[in-house]
Amino acid sequence: MASASSPPPSSLTPPEIPFQLHVGNRNKLLKSIRQDLSDSSRPLHGFVLLQGGDEKNRYCTDHAELFRQESYFAYLFGVREPEFYGAIDIATGNSILFAPRLPVDYAVWLGEIKSLSYFKERYMVNMVYYTDEIAQVLSDQYRGSGKPLLFLLHGLNTDSDNFSKPAEFKGMEKFETDLTTLHPVLTECRVIKSDLELALIQFANDISSEAHIEVMRKTRVKMREYQLESMFLHHTYMYGGCRHCSYTCISATGGNGAVLHYGHAAAPNEKILEDGDMALLDMGAEYHFYGSDITCSFPVNGKFTSDQALIYNAVLESHNAVISSMKPGVSWIEMHKLAEKTILESLKKGCILVGNVDDMMTKRLGAVFMPHGLGHLLGIDTHDPGGYLKGLERPKEPGLRSLRTVRELKEGMVITVEPGCYFIDAVLVPAMESPNTCMFFNQENIGRFKGFGGVRIESDLHVTANGCKNMTKCPRETWEIEAVMAGAPWPLDKKNIS
Repeated sequence: MASASSPPPSSLTPPEIPFQLHVGNRNKLLKSIRQDLSDSSRPLHGFVLLQGGDEKNRYCTDHAELFRQESYFAYLFGVREPEFYGAIDIATGNSILFAPRLPVDYAVWLGEIKSLSYFKERYMVNMVYYTDEIAQVLSDQYRGSGKPLLFLLHGLNTDSDNFSKPAEFKGMEKFETDLTTLHPVLTECRVIKSDLELALIQFANDISSEAHIEVMRKTRVKMREYQLESMFLHHTYMYGGCRHCSYTCISATGGNGAVLHYGHAAAPNEKILEDGDMALLDMGAEYHFYGSDITCSFPVNGKFTSDQALIYNAVLESHNAVISSMKPGVSWIEMHKLAEKTILESLKKGCILVGNVDDMMTKRLGAVFMPHGLGHLLGIDTHDPGGYLKGLERPKEPGLRSLRTVRELKEGMVITVEPGCYFIDAVLVPAMESPNTCMFFNQENIGRFKGFGGVRIESDLHVTANGCKNMTKCPRETWEIEAVMAGAPWPLDKKNIS
């Protein structure tokens, strides 16, 4: 039991879920799609129709996996239950939910069967019917001539290269369908966040930042990586009500820090922490669909060596340089290049690299140490859509081709800043042997970093009118990390830190 003087485990309380947020999202889409139709001289009638997600069983078993709503449907309706449909009448602006008609024995095994009026009130929609009534209801509500028109969601996610699934229902042959209009309009709506969305993203950041600090404090040599992951998950769920994570936790130590997407089933966060290892923990909680994406790097024994501090500070300077330069109108490609150049300059100062940094940039040496992109849009998905507008092409050069967006920043975006410096044999060894780049390496000094792993520092940034706001609240300076790991409260009382 905590002593009377011990701080409480968390200072946070999960906020009430504001379903008015989804009313605002629907109104935003309605305004945008009406504008799009007007611009192309099309009539302002028809229905936006989305199909929510279905609950899935584990392979052939009756084990139902924890359901999480499809993201576009969550954005517009906020519905947490599976097997719903949702429609928006473009002519009237009315919103309609369609709920599954549940069998009587649902109440025995899975709980109360909610009334249609319950869903109408909870989700703040105009009408609620059953899913077996979709065709009849939409036909009755249609105000145009000819067959009723449905705008269905179908388009490419440029992060996954997967396509959104358009709605399907019995009786669909009675309707005209449009598969091209909705996806780009709805995706662009998701790019700019409302104040209510920002508040949820901020809470996800607050509880995740707090959890990262808790993990730092409790990390000990000889633990297993999954114990660090477990501490994070416990804190965000126990004190933040976050049943879902934004993504699979990356809990990497030592050489595993050089595996960019470590933590998957074939590399399951199970290494024993060794004295002298760096930890790279990329973990973020999700609250009412809205996520966070935070990475902290620190020495597992609580004290930075000179080599660890060299690499860590190279990444921190890069992280801070980008944040200081961010504002509306700034090119994300230029931010990525700034991040690379800052890291290369630090590695040169540390005598790991030699030569002219501009020449290194021309030869794309930055991609050897940071093969991934600088960051990505964040919201209901960790990699929120909208990174590539129609007409924007993905760069071909190493490093730049991994960018999840090449857009100019706009006020209201939320985007991650996550520079990293890794010693990955698969890219480092060929670069050290290539006649194109071998002259830049101090072969003797870089040898010290074999098996080092890597450092990544990731924060979530809200782009404001004149700059940006860092939504992430973790210790970043080496002395802050050492103090917190030694037991100092956070935020630090800097007067008492020597």
